Amino acid sequence: MEIDFDRRGFLRAAGLFAGACAAGLLLPGVAAAASAPKIYSCADWKARPPSEPLTTLDHPANRILIHHMANANSAETSLAHGCQVCLDNQQDHMDNNGWSDTGQHFTVSRGGYRFEGRHGSLSALRSGKQIVRAAHCPGQNENAIGIENEGLYTTAEPPQAQWKSLVVLCAYVCRQYGIPVTEIKGHRDFFNTECPGDLLYSKLPQLRAEVAAALGH
Repeated sequence: MEIDFDRRGFLRAAGLFAGACAAGLLLPGVAAAASAPKIYSCADWKARPPSEPLTTLDHPANRILIHHMANANSAETSLAHGCQVCLDNQQDHMDNNGWSDTGQHFTVSRGGYRFEGRHGSLSALRSGKQIVRAAHCPGQNENAIGIENEGLYTTAEPPQAQWKSLVVLCAYVCRQYGIPVTEIKGHRDFFNTECPGDLLYSKLPQLRAEVAAALGH
């Protein structure tokens, strides 16, 4: 797996990293949140083009919504597997749901790889000023970044690789858009669904705390 941050980014974040480590706040790998983490683009996993033009909105996101895919908790953790998960997810969303593209903005595989979901989401995130209109939650698609996690987390917890990667991604999203960690929510907070599963939902306070620590709050 690729390292979560480049050397220049790490050096720029050295002051934050040192202070947080001294306080015992950072998990291994979470220092990456201070710079841009590796996120595989739609081109990287060979996504299909959208079936119709997507809309990029000229305002930042103000919330993160955590989802689970409710698919099998695969023991396969390779990058190739993660790419296939993205392809399968996009096919389901486009062919079965009738959506123009993958519904969520980003995906985290059980192996800890991070992927762009909907086309244009990565560019919008890097700008910190735009969000692509999505399809992950009614009423939240124009303001909330949707992050899908491969797996089913009703009675199982996400593996550590996936969890740490999710922390890094959420910290980066919060930093780019200025989102407070209190606005990291679950899908079920805004829609009648079991998503993101009882166990993952119960870990959202821990997720907020670890993201805050990664940001030096």
